[in-house]
Amino acid sequence: MKLKNKIFHFSILIVFLLLSGCQNNNKKYIHNKGDIFGTSYHITYESPNNKDLQKGIESTLEKVNNSLSPFKPHSIISHINQNKDTLLDKEFTSVFNKAMEVSKMTNGAFDITVAPMVNTWGFGFKNKEKITPKKIDSLKQLVGYQKIKLVNGKIIKENKKTMLDCSAIAKGFACDKAGEYLKKEGCINYMVEIGGEVVARGVNDKNENWRIGISRPDDNNFFDDQKLKAILSLKNKALATSGNYRNYYIDEDGKKVTHEINPITGYPARQNMLSTTVLSNDCMTADAYATAFMVMGLDNSIKILKQNKDLEVYFIYSDKNLKTRTYISDGFKKFLIKDYK
Repeated sequence: MKLKNKIFHFSILIVFLLLSGCQNNNKKYIHNKGDIFGTSYHITYESPNNKDLQKGIESTLEKVNNSLSPFKPHSIISHINQNKDTLLDKEFTSVFNKAMEVSKMTNGAFDITVAPMVNTWGFGFKNKEKITPKKIDSLKQLVGYQKIKLVNGKIIKENKKTMLDCSAIAKGFACDKAGEYLKKEGCINYMVEIGGEVVARGVNDKNENWRIGISRPDDNNFFDDQKLKAILSLKNKALATSGNYRNYYIDEDGKKVTHEINPITGYPARQNMLSTTVLSNDCMTADAYATAFMVMGLDNSIKILKQNKDLEVYFIYSDKNLKTRTYISDGFKKFLIKDYK
C-alpha cells in the first residue's frame, strides 16, 4: 500500500480529455496539470471571473504532502515514524480517523501500519528472496491498526518501531481537498484527478456529466495505448481504482502475485482481483476501499459491500478457469455509459 507501489495506477483510469477546458464555449473552463505525490494531476474547472486557480490548488496539495508524505523528512507522518513529539494537523487527523474506520470495517485488510512489511519486501518485491517466516513473524509484532491510537492530538504507539504509511488513502484525500478549495473559490463545476483518483462535481463545458474510462486489465496495455473496459458518466461522485496487473511477480508455481501486501499475513495478497474501482461520496473513502478490496478478494469484498450502502463497485477478476470476469454492483450500473466485453 505504499505510494511507490501505486504510482502506476493512474493509467487504470482514463480521464477523457474531452477535458473541456481546451475548448471555446460560453463557459470558461480552465485546465491545470502538474506533478505531485510521485504522480501527475489533471484538474478542470469552471472558474469564476476566468481566474486561474492553479497556484492555490498546488498550495493545497503541498499542504497534504507536508502532512502525509513518508518521503519528506519533515512531514508530520515522518516525524511520527521517527518517534518525534509531533502535533498533528487537520489533514493528518482526518486521514487517520478514516483509515481506522476502514481498517475496522475490513478486519485489517486496510492498515496504515503496514509500512514495515512493505519496506521489508521492497519496491517490486526486490527483497523477496530474503523473506523468511521468522522475519514475517517479527514484522507482525509491529503491524496492526489496533497498535496505534490518537490521544489528545498525538499518535500513541504500542511499539516504537511501528511505522505509518498513508499512501493508499492520501491521493484520494488530496482530491477531496483540492475539490474543497475549488468550491471555496466559487467553482460549482469541476473535475479533480490525481494519479487516477477522481472527484467529479457538476458538469463539463458541454453541460454534460464528466466522462471517466476504466482501462482493461492487460499486461501489455500501457499508457500510450489504453484499451477501455468501461466508460462512466460521473456527477457529484468520487472514484478510485486499484489494480495488480502491472506490478506483480511470478511465484514458484507460475502464478502472479499482486503488489498489495496483506497486513494480516505479511505476504503479498494472493487473490483473484485484477482491479477494483470504487465509487463513494468522497475520494478518501473510495481510495481506501479500493486497496482493501484488492487484498480481500471478490467474495469477502462483496460481504463488506452489503454492510456499506455508500459504496458502489466495478470489479475485474479472474475466475477459477482464469477467465476475466466482472462484478458490477447495482448502484454502479447507473453510471455506466459503456461496458465493453
